[in-house]
Amino acid sequence: MQMPSPILGTERLEKTFAGGDGEATVAAVRGVTLGVDRGQFVAITGASGSGKSTLLHMLGGITRPTAGRVLLEGVDLATLDDDALAAIRRRRIGFVFQRYNLLPELSLVENVSLPLALDRVAPARCEAAALAALEAVGMAHRATHRPDGLSGGEQQRGAIARALVTDPAVVLADEPTGALDSANSARVVELLARLVADRGQTVVLVTHDPTVAAAAGRVVRMRDGEIESDSAGNPRP
Repeated sequence: MQMPSPILGTERLEKTFAGGDGEATVAAVRGVTLGVDRGQFVAITGASGSGKSTLLHMLGGITRPTAGRVLLEGVDLATLDDDALAAIRRRRIGFVFQRYNLLPELSLVENVSLPLALDRVAPARCEAAALAALEAVGMAHRATHRPDGLSGGEQQRGAIARALVTDPAVVLADEPTGALDSANSARVVELLARLVADRGQTVVLVTHDPTVAAAAGRVVRMRDGEIESDSAGNPRP
């Protein structure tokens, strides 16, 4: 029986950055091969400078690799032109960042509906989908509020709703609890875990916080641009 392919994966992925003023190039990610199955909650952790955020940005098509491949639902992101890559990011990848990135002049429901509006979805469908996403994160009662009327934890839950509104293949979260206190951090992590357990959502999260990482079903630890250990397999030597 053939095993299903990972929903998201990399093959010998590398990213180097040019050094300034004649300095040597910096290898941020070095030969990473990783597979993420549908419905997994994966935490990528490691010290500052270990390459974890660079890896996440390549998984999401924000940063193009120097070498290797990123495959999302079988599509090699490196083969796509800028317009096709932007469409994939908008429709199949939900992004959650440390600093919410909600537009201050829009209500929460308008912020959440933006990815659909950019795809020219009819306004009524945009609003209905946005309200459903807000309901999923327990924020429907705050739909008409603007971001400055929300707490940091509420804004982050709104940002997660925006990431969910297109029914993406995968949600990528870059330090989503980094700007939150411990109570709100715990709520956001619990929400992400519930989305995986109840909806079968695939979530890949980058964090430096071991408590946050421990909530994931799988922990990938990076060091010097390589995978040092992976709780789904054996530690690397």
